[in-house]
Amino acid sequence: MQWTLVIPLKPLARAKSRLAAAAGDGLRPGLALAFAQDTVAAAVACPAVRDVAVVTDDALAGRELAALGARIVPDEPGEGLNAALRHGAAVIRAERSGASVAALNADLPALRPLELGHVLDHAAHFPRAFLPDAAGIGTTLLTAAAGMELRPAFGTASRAHHTASGAVELSLDGIDSVRQDVDTGEDLRAALALGVGPRTAKAAARLLIAD
Repeated sequence: MQWTLVIPLKPLARAKSRLAAAAGDGLRPGLALAFAQDTVAAAVACPAVRDVAVVTDDALAGRELAALGARIVPDEPGEGLNAALRHGAAVIRAERSGASVAALNADLPALRPLELGHVLDHAAHFPRAFLPDAAGIGTTLLTAAAGMELRPAFGTASRAHHTASGAVELSLDGIDSVRQDVDTGEDLRAALALGVGPRTAKAAARLLIAD
């Protein structure tokens, strides 16, 4: 099975607000873009991924991510993360009703294509499935097989919300890069320890110089 990934991205000026303490508002937007670039580059390179749709209204991010092979879908609802994901999935399925879709966070800078493929291959056994984040509270990936609604419930305690919605929690070893999202300085240090993509490495080096 191949998947269409739907990746939501806020306007860069507002993205990753919890990183402000570690990066300041000067470097934070650049970090958010670098995270998304490395995430998309890894996703596009994954054999289990047919295509990637990024839902965003940020012009710079749209240009940069399109250059990496992503399709850019305007965030027409403009009502937050879950509305953006529902819209992205609807756009894809309006064109391919039988598409298997998966929501993926845009802040997985250490993402490795083979690890993502391993997760998606296991998700293919279930109508809906999800992967909890490294903290064990949130979600980094939510999948819906053909004919199933995505029903995203990202945000506070999304692991519990996705479980309550009937999605199967995936429990796998060796896929840390798919679970390590970045919201805080501590998260960024954990991602750097795993090994991030080249754009995040460059942006993080600027952060270290600034400190």
